[in-house]
Amino acid sequence: MTTTFVPVPGGRLHVVDDGAAGDPPILLLHAFVSDLRSWDDLVPPLVAAGHRVVRYDVRGFGETTTEDVEYSNRADLLAVLDALGIGRVALVGNSGGGQIVIDTAVESPDRVVAVIGVGAGLGGFEGDLTPEERALMEEGEALESAEEPDVEAIVDLDMRAWLDGIGQPDTRVPAAIRERFRALDAPQYEPGRVRGRPIILRPPAADRLAELRCPVLVVAGALDLSEVAQTARHLEANAPAARAMILPDVAHMIGMEIPDLLAALIVEFLAPLPRWS
Repeated sequence: MTTTFVPVPGGRLHVVDDGAAGDPPILLLHAFVSDLRSWDDLVPPLVAAGHRVVRYDVRGFGETTTEDVEYSNRADLLAVLDALGIGRVALVGNSGGGQIVIDTAVESPDRVVAVIGVGAGLGGFEGDLTPEERALMEEGEALESAEEPDVEAIVDLDMRAWLDGIGQPDTRVPAAIRERFRALDAPQYEPGRVRGRPIILRPPAADRLAELRCPVLVVAGALDLSEVAQTARHLEANAPAARAMILPDVAHMIGMEIPDLLAALIVEFLAPLPRWS
């Protein structure tokens, strides 16, 4: 494992690189309630299957730092590839990280061989929330906008929404994973943390799905917010080479809950592709 920092305009990205440099590379991008450590259990089986695995912290998360500047998440991703000498890559993104990898595949198709969205967002697409889901989202917004945010309460709500699954018991996910999630989520709410100002892809990816021509696998959990599965099915119906897979008994943080199964799905999906680097 190699850890480095890649300079980008107004910041530097914390990058971890596992596996052999000559193996087909996969880049993992985390959800916005975690950082690159959320992939810790997914990396070993991907490396064992013969892949180079790169991951990094998005601006505002983990050990990446940024000034309060405008920036492109797509440009940051390409900067990581360029710094590591990677020409083409398979992209895996969870949640907000999923939206970034889809945006990158639309904007820079020559650099992307395949996309795997994991509970992925899609810029410009909004699904329908149930009343219970909407109430929880509004509760979260109120907690975060408070004059003195209660970090513990925010993280508890994040855990209910994104790890346990709305309406699920707090015993569904093993206690060790819940504690790991808490440790990953809490730092993003530290006072003074600078996030920068991301430049949104325009037009959004939802309006440009015909341009998403690489193979796409969209994995969603049946216990996740209902709009996540809706997003997966929308991609399957409208992107030229997309397939949706809804997994039972799992919520949003699929890479933390069932890393071995997710790794197997990724490896199987990528296996037919010609070797890339």
